Amino acid sequence: MKHHMQKHTASEPRRILMTADPIGGVWTYVLELARGLSRHGIEISLATMGQPLSADQKAEVAHIHNIVLYESSFKLEWMENPWEEVRQSGQWLLSLEEEIKPELIHLNGYIHAALPWKAPCLVVAHSCKLSRWEAVRGTEPPQRLQQYREQVNRGLAAADLVVAPSAAMLFSLESFYPQAPQGRVIHNARSRGTLTPGKKSDYIFSVGRLWDEAKNITTLAKASCCLAWPVYVAGETTHPSGQSANIDHVHLLGLLPPSKLAHWFSMASIYVHPARYEPFGLTVLEAAMSGCALVLGDIPSLREIWQDAAVFVPPDDIWTLTRTLRILCNDRSYRDEMAERALIRSRRFTVEAMAAKYLAAYASLLQNRRNQADRKAEFTKASFTVALPEATPTA
Repeated sequence: MKHHMQKHTASEPRRILMTADPIGGVWTYVLELARGLSRHGIEISLATMGQPLSADQKAEVAHIHNIVLYESSFKLEWMENPWEEVRQSGQWLLSLEEEIKPELIHLNGYIHAALPWKAPCLVVAHSCKLSRWEAVRGTEPPQRLQQYREQVNRGLAAADLVVAPSAAMLFSLESFYPQAPQGRVIHNARSRGTLTPGKKSDYIFSVGRLWDEAKNITTLAKASCCLAWPVYVAGETTHPSGQSANIDHVHLLGLLPPSKLAHWFSMASIYVHPARYEPFGLTVLEAAMSGCALVLGDIPSLREIWQDAAVFVPPDDIWTLTRTLRILCNDRSYRDEMAERALIRSRRFTVEAMAAKYLAAYASLLQNRRNQADRKAEFTKASFTVALPEATPTA
């Protein structure tokens, strides 16, 4: 399907330097946003960090005409002992700015916002180690995360604008980092593509890193042993440190490419995401677009986004999760009703709407920068005029 490119306006940037990592949902978000921005004639220089791109990811980028890829494998700020590599990646990013000369910097991380950028800098808050710790462990973040806290706070203080994918994420960010500037909420989105309802089968589906306590796949696994329907789980089983997660009672599919994931979504009757922590949840949106009934962890962000279009359960309540899934498996009409509600709600989260809101955010940053330049020019002119000596009268 061809999209007509809209006319570029003076308030929009023509070239953006954007950071990304290929490890989680940020990758999907970046590609969707790039597609949305391509219709407005915006070019994206994409600097990746964290780990090398897979062959499938490189193929995805190759099909998006407005992305120029700059690949690296520097450690990300949330990884263990990343600080020297964060410093090195910062120098690399500054050299890219010097080479590319973008009109705007779009960071999908925090710490690099403190770099001496020449262009305005927008930061998107996709996650946070401190809020994640509190949600997953139920305790205050430990002292060993103090350096992370200080560096993130410093980055946020330097950012020109902060965006979060949910109001819940923005609230948690502001509660942990007092230096965070006033932010705005822009929900993530997915293009429909192959994500459409198919002929439903009697199975339960979930997607998530098996080792990630925030995704909480282990609670689903414990509930699955008491269910008549099989449970299939797609996602990485190996932690970045090399340790493998072992989970019983579910069928493990491993890490699947988008095309195969779409097939499993389309056939699944129920999608379960008992998350303890989830700033947005792109896999939930994908499941809703595919006509799945949703069973979600009862946390503020998922309540905010899905409201009455999902069934909510306390993340660690195995009995309630088991009972809820049994009811949905046995009651076809209830299951179909919840799937329809989720499908209708999913239509709110379009790539066009997301891109339009980011364009408005970019325009506000560029306008603020122009206003600052105008005020500086007026001040300089006034100062220069005051400093001129008075003319000496001639005879």
